[in-house]
Amino acid sequence: MVTVAPRSKAHTWIAGAALVWNLLGLMMFVMQVTMSPEQRAAMSAAERAVYDATPPWMNAVFGLAVATGVLGSIGLLLGRAWAVGCFAVSLVAIIVQFGAAYLITPAWSQFGASGAIMPIVLLAIAAYLLQYARRTTA
Repeated sequence: MVTVAPRSKAHTWIAGAALVWNLLGLMMFVMQVTMSPEQRAAMSAAERAVYDATPPWMNAVFGLAVATGVLGSIGLLLGRAWAVGCFAVSLVAIIVQFGAAYLITPAWSQFGASGAIMPIVLLAIAAYLLQYARRTTA
C-alpha cells in the first residue's frame, strides 16, 4: 500500500492552480487545432499569417507541452515524483514550441517584442512548476 505524506494547504493551492492553468492551456490547444474557417477568418491579418505558417508538428509539440503539464499537475497534487519528469518534458516542449514559432513563423515581424511577453510568462511558470515539483515530491 502506498501512503502519501499530508500536504500543506499552500501546496494544495499551488498544485490546484497549476492544474487549472494547464487545463486552460489544454483548452487553448483544442481550440487551436479545431478552429473553423469562420474562426480563422475572424483573426487579424497578423494572427492569420502566423497561424498559416505554423507547421503541424508545432501543434503536436503544443499538445505535448500542455498534456504533460496537466499530468505533472496531477502528479504534484498526489505528491508523486513522476511529476518532475512531466514538468521537465512540458518545459522542453514549450521552449521548442516558442523557439520554433519565432524562427519558423512570422511571429516576430507580426507582433514584435510585445508578442514575446506571454511566451516568457509561460516559460517562467513552467520553470517554477518544475523546480517546485523537485522540492516537494518524493
